[in-house]
Amino acid sequence: MEATAKRAFTFCGASPSDNRFCEAKSDVLVDNLCSKLSEDFGERFIARKNVPVEQTWNLNALYPTTADFEEAKKRLAATVDDLKIRYESWLSNPITINACLKEYREILKQISDIDHYVELGLSVDQTESSQIKEYQKTSSFLAEIKAKLSFIDTEILLQPAEVLEEAAKDAEHRLYLQKLLKKKPHMLSKEAEAVIKNLSPALGLPYRMYDTVKFGDIHFKDIEYKGKKHSLTYNTFEGHLELEADTKLRRRAFKRFSKGLAKYQHTTAGLYNAQVTKEKTLANLRGYHSVFDFLLDDQEVSRVLYDRQIDIIMSDLAPHMRKYAKLLQKVHKLKQMTYADLKIDIDPNFAPSVTYDKAKAYILDGLSVLGEDYAKILKDAFEQRWIDYAENTGKSTGAFCASPYGHQSYILLSFNHKMNEVLTLAHELGHAGHFQMANNYQNILNADCSIYFVEAPSTTNEIIMENYLLKQAKDDRMKRWVLSQMVSKTYYHNFVTHLLEAAYQREVYKIIDAGGSVQADTLNNIYKKVLTDFWGDSIELTEGAELTWMRQPHYYMGLYSYTYSAGLTIGTQIARKILDEPQVAENWLKVLSLGGTKSSEELAQIAGVDITTDAPLKDTIAYIGSLIDEMEVLSKKLGDI
Repeated sequence: MEATAKRAFTFCGASPSDNRFCEAKSDVLVDNLCSKLSEDFGERFIARKNVPVEQTWNLNALYPTTADFEEAKKRLAATVDDLKIRYESWLSNPITINACLKEYREILKQISDIDHYVELGLSVDQTESSQIKEYQKTSSFLAEIKAKLSFIDTEILLQPAEVLEEAAKDAEHRLYLQKLLKKKPHMLSKEAEAVIKNLSPALGLPYRMYDTVKFGDIHFKDIEYKGKKHSLTYNTFEGHLELEADTKLRRRAFKRFSKGLAKYQHTTAGLYNAQVTKEKTLANLRGYHSVFDFLLDDQEVSRVLYDRQIDIIMSDLAPHMRKYAKLLQKVHKLKQMTYADLKIDIDPNFAPSVTYDKAKAYILDGLSVLGEDYAKILKDAFEQRWIDYAENTGKSTGAFCASPYGHQSYILLSFNHKMNEVLTLAHELGHAGHFQMANNYQNILNADCSIYFVEAPSTTNEIIMENYLLKQAKDDRMKRWVLSQMVSKTYYHNFVTHLLEAAYQREVYKIIDAGGSVQADTLNNIYKKVLTDFWGDSIELTEGAELTWMRQPHYYMGLYSYTYSAGLTIGTQIARKILDEPQVAENWLKVLSLGGTKSSEELAQIAGVDITTDAPLKDTIAYIGSLIDEMEVLSKKLGDI
């Protein structure tokens, strides 16, 4: 088991097609990608070099200059070589094991700093070829470093149980060693583990090639509509045209976008089949009973929790969302509600504007319920340039938060001066607050929680802010708008978009687990059935809806998609508790400070949410239903239905 040196980049509020980073692409692709991104954004955004510094984050907090960065890589390489000479083949007693792990912790921090520096630099301008090439070079460098370090885990596990039990008496390393012991049945030989680490760039090829096809090869024909040309790309479709209020333009964009996807469905299916086959092969090599067990092991989540999250939402949330679809149909006076219409706002002509300074004021006031210590983190984020909010050419779409250990957090978004950006920013600050608390109280081996829990702190913030804005609303139209953001953004994104991904993904893995394979027709049929099961006859499945599986990068990240709804279930319960009883916030901050020292079930339990039962999930689904009911009441009052 390798400790997580690279802190999770948490993509929330991001488009499902979000291209996290351009990894290991050829020079030709780099040039093509840069050109394509410039075309997509050039008319709307300014060049990165022209962005005011106050709208950018402070990467100098990691390395003041590129020379310092290069020196850090040299220092890391020398440190790892030295550690390998001194400890390899000598990890045979508790004293030596703990001495090695102490030095290993510092190395992990160095890896984290280097990794984040190149990824964050690339994420703000993917048109800069030198930045992409540096990312490629550094990725290969870090793969070699991690291969050299792989002996640590394998050698420790070769020792007798009594030696490891004695070593685990060291409080700093107890949890790491205990988790390592759980992995022992699935560890390979030292040589085999080193080979797998060295192969990591090749094993990541399906995901990188998915991005290559998606952003380098697929091109869409622009749309001519009412004398105006509309550029059609992944970014313009998912960021604008899919939400377009004009029904004819929206549906035309969906049709043309789907036709563009269809041309590459067989290539994309081949890449996805390679990904899931790779995961099944690794599961078999490590002796797991199934690929599900293999993928859930790192999350420390049982198959019961995984299946329950999918099954209950598919059955219990579906009636509420069908009602929501019918409400949109009535408000927009549509003869037929189609799959292409599901992302429209209930009131597209009402989009409250907000300045960045006003958004900051809203957040500091709305989240003040979390207490002074948390407020200090929020103020630091705004005053010390944790947030990169400029809209510039080549910037990654969506939003994310990264928290390199021992440093400030880094939040990326493109602030569009709409009120919904307040919610996005509050969400990402939830991740920042969580990891700042965890990093301050836990060492790097213990700071990261399970991915099952990671969305809970962010969505807690989001729901608190939504309720704050609801109280601030002065009329029914504004109230309905806030409710619509809760349903169409917070819950739709996490409980529908990603949950349907998860339901589809589960069926794919069942086929792979049984020794089968998947092709484009198989994937189309699976996704179409998932959509039909969830939406029933409330919508018409527009041709191309079945290709939605092509748009998601999450399938290359293991069993990730379902965790969005899991985190939001916990977040909903915590937010409502805090709003009802503000003193609960103090205990919540203690939970955040625990990092990964407890399982997701234990963290939720300490926070007052029992996820060993289905009660929190069912209560959250009922809450979503109540929001839709209230939207319907307000729509009647406003005369829209």
